[in-house]
Amino acid sequence: MDSKYEPRWPAVLALFTIGGLYAALPANLIIGPRWLPFLVALGFNIPMFFLKNQGRHGHNQILSYILLGILTGFMLVSLTLLVFSLPRHQEAPVVLLRSAVLLWVTNILLFASWYWRLDAGGPHRREARFEHLDGAFLFPPMMLEKGVKERLGLIAWSPLFVDYLYLSFNTSAAFSTTDTTPISRWAKVLMIIQAGVSLAIISLLAARSVNIL
Repeated sequence: MDSKYEPRWPAVLALFTIGGLYAALPANLIIGPRWLPFLVALGFNIPMFFLKNQGRHGHNQILSYILLGILTGFMLVSLTLLVFSLPRHQEAPVVLLRSAVLLWVTNILLFASWYWRLDAGGPHRREARFEHLDGAFLFPPMMLEKGVKERLGLIAWSPLFVDYLYLSFNTSAAFSTTDTTPISRWAKVLMIIQAGVSLAIISLLAARSVNIL
């Protein structure tokens, strides 16, 4: 069966961006050194790079789960600290807005990374298949007839990181998937969690704005 290459650099860039966003948060919303998540991402990606090149994809996948779990923990801690800081009015309105935006974008990048890593066995297993026919999400190209796919040049279509980023953005912004449907239960659970985090951030920002006005 034919195989194709799925680029990893967008997912790696997303992880380092998450570390940069965390570093930009105010001091009262972070734990440990400001650049700790960025260094953690760097520390994990180095062995993951070599494991992938050695064909040890199972170990690579395990390390990616641990890394995403750690970064998710950092985000949830910062969100919790933000919740407890609001009643004390510790942050100026501009700082509060910046913090909320940083956490909201972090939420999008994190869950895009989770979807990318988990769907259909992860990038290695997806790229080993000629055509993406099943998975946790039903993307529009998967619903086209074979003849239509051939005319559009989508016969070997498979989702890339940008497809999961688009899915994640819609989940956080519109609390829905728009053109993509979750199929598996784990995907639905993750989307519920992501939408819940996004809703919490937006609600906290709205509540604080009312108090300011």
